[in-house]
Amino acid sequence: MVSVATGSDSALTATPSATNRPTMLAASSPVSILKKRKMDEIDSPSPGFNRHLRSAPNKKRPRVTFDTNIQMHKVDTRDNMNARIVREEIRRAIHRHVSVGDSEAYDRVKAIFSADPKKADDVLYAYHLPTHTTLRHHLLGLLSHVASLDRGCSGLVHTVINSEWLGRDEPYVKLYIRFLGNLGAAQGTYLGAIFKMLLTTLAGVPRGTGQLPDYPIVPVSEIYARVHMALRYLLKLIPAGSSTLSPILTQQFPYETDPAKCFIAYTRNIIQIISYAPELQSDILALITEKLVKVDVQIQVDLEDFEDELEELLNAPPDDEEVDDDDYSYMSDDEDDEERRVSEMKGNIRKLDGMIDILFEYYTIPFTNGSLDDKENTLDLLLSHFQTLILPTYRSRHPQFLLFHFSQSSPVLVDRFASACVQLIFNKTQPGIMRQTAAAYLASFVARGAHIPGEVVRDVFDLLIVHLNNLRMDYEGNCRGPDLRRYSPFYSTAQALLYMFCFRWRDLTTAAAEGDSPQQVEELEPSQVAFPPNIKESLTKAIYSRLNPLKICSPGIVTEFARIAHHFQLLYVYPLLETNKRLRITAFRSVSSFSNNYSDVERESRAGEHLGYQLDAYFPFDPYQLPRSRRWLEGDYVEWRGIPGLHADDDSDSGADDDGGDDERGTGTDE
Repeated sequence: MVSVATGSDSALTATPSATNRPTMLAASSPVSILKKRKMDEIDSPSPGFNRHLRSAPNKKRPRVTFDTNIQMHKVDTRDNMNARIVREEIRRAIHRHVSVGDSEAYDRVKAIFSADPKKADDVLYAYHLPTHTTLRHHLLGLLSHVASLDRGCSGLVHTVINSEWLGRDEPYVKLYIRFLGNLGAAQGTYLGAIFKMLLTTLAGVPRGTGQLPDYPIVPVSEIYARVHMALRYLLKLIPAGSSTLSPILTQQFPYETDPAKCFIAYTRNIIQIISYAPELQSDILALITEKLVKVDVQIQVDLEDFEDELEELLNAPPDDEEVDDDDYSYMSDDEDDEERRVSEMKGNIRKLDGMIDILFEYYTIPFTNGSLDDKENTLDLLLSHFQTLILPTYRSRHPQFLLFHFSQSSPVLVDRFASACVQLIFNKTQPGIMRQTAAAYLASFVARGAHIPGEVVRDVFDLLIVHLNNLRMDYEGNCRGPDLRRYSPFYSTAQALLYMFCFRWRDLTTAAAEGDSPQQVEELEPSQVAFPPNIKESLTKAIYSRLNPLKICSPGIVTEFARIAHHFQLLYVYPLLETNKRLRITAFRSVSSFSNNYSDVERESRAGEHLGYQLDAYFPFDPYQLPRSRRWLEGDYVEWRGIPGLHADDDSDSGADDDGGDDERGTGTDE
């Protein structure tokens, strides 16, 4: 493993090899030893031996014996001289290239760094390959004249930047990184090219990298370590380099068609950059979240065409292959279009699962080991990504679970996320669709969060009840009948309340408010279960108003609410449901209410056969199904628990539609 001290440039200075040390004789004959005594500038090999000669000058010289275990080294006495010569040759080559346009020597220097060392097996080509010493001397020469490598020498500079260095020995790697640092500091125009070269490797190591002839094989983990060592050195030497690196991180992100391993490797590597460049934390995490959302959207589009394969795709066992493996599997040309699309979708699921798993792992550290300030600051970062990237995305399915999981880690964070959603719902400057989606997020969070206290459930429910009443009073005076586009805040709030009631009715009872646990509430007879008066009063006024929310809200949610409310004698709405079956919403639509906003129309038109006249049954924290990363969410869910005997009794009496009556969630909101 290559290690380098980040606090000093000396750590990146190449360690001289045996051939670079001052000329010394490891062993010699007695005659040569005596000759050396006459040379003041060279030390004798053995001080004890010299003392023996001085003490007995007339005696016979002792016989010199050699230790056969000592390793003998040939020393190139011309090494230092050659380095000086090369340095001068490079200076002249650059000068003549820039001043008089004579590029013969300049091109010879380029050829040294452009030579492909992997062709050493080619006898004819290998004859022209530079030796390791030659390469090092020329790199040292360029390092000495880095101030002269301006735009006029861009060809040479880019050749050196893109030359093979990752597979060479550690001293050369450190020398090369030192050259990159000096080049970036002296000639800032090359800093972007340096960063691009380094980041290219972080998306996956190309085949053959680290396997140069005459060098030990460098493993993939060590190659990544060398790239990070270079990035760390550059950012420490050039603090302003972060502003140059940030947009390049985006540019170098793998393309949509790249394998999942590229996405996973790049995500893991750029997150590692945060450890030595904390100023890039927000940019890097926002970038990963943005890419995560795009992959998630693509999966939602594909799943609509492959609903039959959904269970098989999402419940496949996690892929335990190492992301460092460069033996990528691409799709066969023999696959037909449908097989190709299924293969692409499997790849996208692997991308999404692997990337979000890395984010869960990263965020776990501050939420587990950090102080309250650390947790709040990290949640603020997640909330900023939520409001700018996740919330505006139609039917986002997976990235939001980062918030779902970590917001439940303490009561303070629960309140922070719920408050953020409430502010969006009440903010009249927000587009209607954003307020509608925020209501779905709040309801789904409170309904599904296993670590949400009952007091929070009651507080949020009461807050939304008051909001629903205010909206009803604002809209009802001019209302001719149900109209989603004109009164969407009212309907989204009503649906949020119905959904929360279906999952958390136990926490909304008067018994729960007095301290009974949900398990104790379940043991009560239906006639003993009571709810606070304001719940019945407010819901009755809203349901039987001209706005008629049961006609607009998702049928599955309405059906489940009707069953539970009837079972506990809270409300009996089946006659209204029968009347609504004969009610045509188009009779109440006005030309002025038509929206030209494509996103609004698109979202509403997905609601079903009512052609955009009913709310979409979208609740963003419905069960999470990605095979690898779902381990993070164990214990986070309130699972759907039916009431014994409820559905059997109601099915025979109500004659109501049974949509979503007895699935896992009981709300008919499954995809």
